[in-house]
Amino acid sequence: MVPERDAPQFSPLDKQTSMTVQNHSLSVSSGNVVEHTPRFSGTSEKERWHMITSEYPPQTGGVSDYTALVAAGLANAGDEVHVWCPQCAPARPAGDQITIHPELGKFSPADLKSVGKQLDSFPAPRHLFVQWVPHGYGYRSMNLAFCAWLWNRAIRHGDRVELMVHEPFLPFGRQSLRQNAAALVHRLMTVILLRAARRVWVSIPGWEPCLRPYAMGRSLMFRWLPIFSNIPVAADHDRTQAIRRQYAEEGQVLIGHFGTFGTSISSMLEGIILALAKDPEGQVVLLAGHGSEQFRDQLIRKQPGLASFVRATGKLPADAISQHLAACDILIQPYPDGVSSRRTSFMAGLAHGKPMVTTLGELTEPLWREQIAVALAAPDDTQGFVEKVRRLIRDPGERLRAGRLASQLYQERFDISRTVAALRGQDR
Repeated sequence: MVPERDAPQFSPLDKQTSMTVQNHSLSVSSGNVVEHTPRFSGTSEKERWHMITSEYPPQTGGVSDYTALVAAGLANAGDEVHVWCPQCAPARPAGDQITIHPELGKFSPADLKSVGKQLDSFPAPRHLFVQWVPHGYGYRSMNLAFCAWLWNRAIRHGDRVELMVHEPFLPFGRQSLRQNAAALVHRLMTVILLRAARRVWVSIPGWEPCLRPYAMGRSLMFRWLPIFSNIPVAADHDRTQAIRRQYAEEGQVLIGHFGTFGTSISSMLEGIILALAKDPEGQVVLLAGHGSEQFRDQLIRKQPGLASFVRATGKLPADAISQHLAACDILIQPYPDGVSSRRTSFMAGLAHGKPMVTTLGELTEPLWREQIAVALAAPDDTQGFVEKVRRLIRDPGERLRAGRLASQLYQERFDISRTVAALRGQDR
């Protein structure tokens, strides 16, 4: 499992080919227009879900992890789940309530037509839960045919379409002509999707004002469905202490960062680490995740003296990431557009009850400004960010308090059980 990528910012086929998997414990009327009133199960009534996703394990990515964990959560709640995805060989069994249909191929019109025939074998109205991120469905992120197919499923086949919008569309700006052309097509795709959808879930509240104008006046229900951590907490005190001893000496404060080390975040992180290194006594920085070793090497080439101050894990499996996060005393998680609940690297730290310093920005939800579980600094205020880190270094009691608040907040607002309850209409 991995945190979110540093992606562009966004203001039955034969039943023999389907794979029914065995264990869902995860450490994760044609020709006529048919209208149906959406039914959302708010009781223990069993629901059948058709989850449509652009990626699924063993493919890596935040959407892949999210889909697998939600599928398992719904199955554990007693629902029947069908996952429609590109060709894959599941890395792990998922459960007798979960059937994987790896037949979406390259999301071509022929693939979609074939999957549509399979869906028609299920009783109507079918409940399609679509994991939406425009660059996930091929055709250089401009797959209009996929959006039209969903509209057709809703209007002509009577399917209930729900969207989970992880990212909406590319912004217009000073990019190349090709980039702006893609941004225009993304908006046309959005119009079509919102005509098909009965409900739209958004990963952050900031996506709703971006999307609503493209509903073209249609009354449509939008609702925030926060992203949970895709790194399950692995409790093993002895292993955690062994990891601490590997990176930090007795009495040292271990400062961690978890991410994929894309350019925009790495440039902020570099300034923070260099400022911390000016007074390195009693602290060590641990970089965790894919790209961490390369980023450390870049830092050391510029400042050879950082070799003993900055360590790196490289890419690790989820349970190892969990142990490394647990070993840290403080996490530093800067984001150029500000912290938000879509940042799975941040949510992983929250789930592990770690005191964190992060950044405010245009996508930061009011929630983070109103509570005191995390320390916030402006994205361009490296000095202010570092000072907040130093306060935590100097005050073990404050670290303990902040960590407890972070864990409590996560359990109350973001745990996957909250997601499953919301989807099943049981959180009212």
